[in-house]
Amino acid sequence: MKALWNHLIATQDAPPTWLIVLAGLAALAAVAYPPSWHLARGLITIAHEGGHALAAVLTRRRLHGIRLHSDTSGVTLTRGNPRGLGMIVTAGSGYVAPSLLGFGAAWLTSAGHITLLLWSVLALLACMLLMIRNIFGAVSLLVTGGAVFAISSFTKPEVQAVVAYAAVWFLLLGGVRPIVELQSKRRRGQAPDSDADQLARLTRIPGTFWVVLFLLVSAAALAAGAWLLVDLPALLPAAFGSA
Repeated sequence: MKALWNHLIATQDAPPTWLIVLAGLAALAAVAYPPSWHLARGLITIAHEGGHALAAVLTRRRLHGIRLHSDTSGVTLTRGNPRGLGMIVTAGSGYVAPSLLGFGAAWLTSAGHITLLLWSVLALLACMLLMIRNIFGAVSLLVTGGAVFAISSFTKPEVQAVVAYAAVWFLLLGGVRPIVELQSKRRRGQAPDSDADQLARLTRIPGTFWVVLFLLVSAAALAAGAWLLVDLPALLPAAFGSA
């Protein structure tokens, strides 16, 4: 057990700064390019529904199951007080979950804890798998978990580090786009039961307020995560020194 723990908390050197920036640009391209976004958006949905599920558990709501669909949508089923604080927290956790998860992952990655990050992702996916209630959702989690396990077990530390940085960038950047898409759908009247509109009915605060709040949280997580990943405090003095 001690050997396993030592393995989990072991640190790895960060890739060169140019490679970290390149990983960020690749993640940005995946988020910005519609065909790649359509394929990769399911990963953001997993984090989104996981955020709902975790909030439900923490607020002592009864978690009945999670469904992930092939159109990259999802739903988390809970039971409890339909208008209490727990319901508000649960409804408000989905859209900010990918960005907050990305920030936490950025902190681990910047500290060199790549192995701990990969195993933590596996543990979270395993917990979600227990609550999945449809075949497509189960397959999605198994494929994602299998890929993470293969990377953590059969690739070199240098490869693990690059993949981890790219994945963290994707969470940070990919957490913003669904919020922008949400407001666009709301403006066209296509999302009457969105998380923001549920919160509006629960709190009597306009749905647009919640969308803006989601966006501010995600933008702050992106900025803070980028600061950690690129190590700007070390990069800027070096740049000014060379000038």
